[in-house]
Amino acid sequence: MALIELNQVTKIYRMGDNLVEALRGVSLAVAPGEMVAVMGSSGSGKSTLMNIVGGLDRPTAGSYTLGGRDVAQLSRDQLAEVRNTLIGFVFQSFNLLSRTSALENVELPMIYAGVPRKERLLRAREALERVGLAARLEHRPNQLSGGQQQRVAIARALVSRPRIVLADEPTGNLDSKTSVEIMSLFQSLETQGITVLLVTHESDVASYARRVVTMRDGRVLSDERQTPQRALP
Repeated sequence: MALIELNQVTKIYRMGDNLVEALRGVSLAVAPGEMVAVMGSSGSGKSTLMNIVGGLDRPTAGSYTLGGRDVAQLSRDQLAEVRNTLIGFVFQSFNLLSRTSALENVELPMIYAGVPRKERLLRAREALERVGLAARLEHRPNQLSGGQQQRVAIARALVSRPRIVLADEPTGNLDSKTSVEIMSLFQSLETQGITVLLVTHESDVASYARRVVTMRDGRVLSDERQTPQRALP
């Protein structure tokens, strides 16, 4: 059974007097524990697709099922709960708070979720250890390299123990060596049964995924499986 399933999803935005069709009948199914790269140029619809999968936006038409639940039937509070418990988000710009430590940045989602402080600290430490930053708990973002900052962002995504990680251009601000390290981390998540959906415009980044979905003009142009390049040591 698919964990993520979109059926003929359309998304239309109104921009002034104009209607922009960002997605045009997109169907996509992603199985649990699958790593999928979504590729496409600017304006292809890949970020809109990611926003809908992440529950940050709703389809104009078509259906979206997440973990067997029809997302259209969820209330705003239920959708927020899904985002907080089922999905972890990783962004190109890291989105870390500059004045707080790595540990405090990773704690943040659990504060919003009402997790007790003792448990927050334990889970935040575990998440940072999981991404190889056990020695950097008290470092602020300006004391960390770009790759280390992205690892903090991934730890923050993992701290709620999600089934899905959505990564939007996660290597966009990183050099090639660090990008491979981050893709190695994503591949390790896949081996642990976590579904990884990443948006990228770089074919070398997509080569690490087991499946590549290419989009153009709001449609799925191709959906191909491949033998992934191994970033794991």
